[in-house]
Amino acid sequence: MFCGGGDVGTNIQCNYVHFNDKDPNVIGILNAFKQLPKEETLHIINDTINHYHLSNVSANGYTYYNCESGKGVGEYNREPFTRLRNDFNQLERRDYHYYILLYVLVIYSFNNQIRFNRNGKFNLPVGKRDFNEKMQLKLNAFIDRLQEIDCDFSSVDFREIQINALSANDFVYVDPPYLITCATYNEQGGWTDDLEHALCQYLDELHIHNIRFALSNVLTSKGKANNILQDWLNSNPQYICHHLNYDYSNSSYQTSDRISGSDEVLITNY
Repeated sequence: MFCGGGDVGTNIQCNYVHFNDKDPNVIGILNAFKQLPKEETLHIINDTINHYHLSNVSANGYTYYNCESGKGVGEYNREPFTRLRNDFNQLERRDYHYYILLYVLVIYSFNNQIRFNRNGKFNLPVGKRDFNEKMQLKLNAFIDRLQEIDCDFSSVDFREIQINALSANDFVYVDPPYLITCATYNEQGGWTDDLEHALCQYLDELHIHNIRFALSNVLTSKGKANNILQDWLNSNPQYICHHLNYDYSNSSYQTSDRISGSDEVLITNY
């Protein structure tokens, strides 16, 4: 229901996957990867990198750009990235080419994220990475898998997904914005108390209709508690709360002290 980068949907074994995310840019990228021949996608990516003279460390190394691996290539890419971002923000047609260019921006942007301002302009600054060999291998494998599976896409509010179109043979995975954490996808009121309540009610309806679900979330994080989620769990003893203990020390956007005291959970109705 909140597919994001599509990791779960592309890795699970099933007959059919429906990817939904409220952000049309996320769905636009996934759909472009699905519909375009992989060779054409890679050609657009590499042609854009060459056209704007963005770094290509996997081919040329760091010294070619007067950069060090520890500091990355952000300083070198700042000017070409800004030109690409400005040109991208002038585009009006939302076609496959638009979304592949957006993917290039994500590659070279801060923490490989997507963020648009209130005027609809991509506004993240340059990051320190580029289209390195590891990322290329991951993209190749991801596109191959996405084009292999039977799937389709939508970009709607989760409340618009009709429960009566589902059956007991379906499984709904839910990874919403976390109410008590900060990320680009829940900035500017992107996720609120009301939406948290509405999601809990939606999951209750799934359970009533004998549809299995799994919800990823956090009950506590950095001294904050999700009381809405905890109260919902307390009121529904039929749901199972699995407490997960993972080490995020290698994450580029989190450190171990940031998640100290976090209680990450997977809640299921089966």
